[in-house]
Amino acid sequence: MMLKRILPFVLVCMTSAAFTWCNAQSKKMKNPVIAHRGAWKNTKVPQNSVASLKEAVALGCTGSEFDVRMTADGHMVVVHDASHDGVSIDSSEFSKVKALKLSNGEPISTLEEYLKAGAGQKGTKLVLEIKSSQMGKQSSLLLARKCVETVKKLKLKKKVDYIAFDYDVCKLVHELDPKANIAYLNGDINPAALQKAGINGIDYHISVMKKNPNWIAEAHQAEMTVNVWTVNKKEDMQWCIDNGVDFITTDEPEILYSLLGR
Repeated sequence: MMLKRILPFVLVCMTSAAFTWCNAQSKKMKNPVIAHRGAWKNTKVPQNSVASLKEAVALGCTGSEFDVRMTADGHMVVVHDASHDGVSIDSSEFSKVKALKLSNGEPISTLEEYLKAGAGQKGTKLVLEIKSSQMGKQSSLLLARKCVETVKKLKLKKKVDYIAFDYDVCKLVHELDPKANIAYLNGDINPAALQKAGINGIDYHISVMKKNPNWIAEAHQAEMTVNVWTVNKKEDMQWCIDNGVDFITTDEPEILYSLLGR
């Protein structure tokens, strides 16, 4: 009689333990790795190059971030800094910018060239950062509009996520494509306010998130994603893992993968 009473209890405990273990394994297997400007640091290829994108894909990164600026005559190019080899990107004609080379001999890619290079693979999202223009707010908004138009033209809406430091740029992207994933970078607005504007992700610096750890839960409660950048120290990576952020942007994807047990 006693055995009959004990068996159901044991089965419940075993089932509960199995569920807990499976849930823990599921969380452990999650892939939060976003390669910052591609996987470049340990592969010795240039940032924001097609080569660094391919390296991020080869590593199995869930996303590869890249930066987009606009030339004076309205062409979109993939480059982070406001100038390259002494040439101002925002105030120069496309013909001058396109003649510039990266350290591996690659030309600076146009947005369309870069997106096409990442279109054929399935596992890595293309995380498009719309850079704030040195030519002013209207240029930044025009760049945002042209980026969304290009992504739509190439039929890559499901492949591309957007990030930006400019709050108005984020709002415009949402207006142009309400289903797009768009995260704000600047770190000065709480999740609830962003959600009201239609922005569905926070993407804040590690120092900001450590000062406001409650924003992680608040964002998740609002069904928003949480990304943290640029996380290169092991202790910061572990903090992000322990606090359950969704994505971690890093120059050191290999180190992050080692912490995740891969």
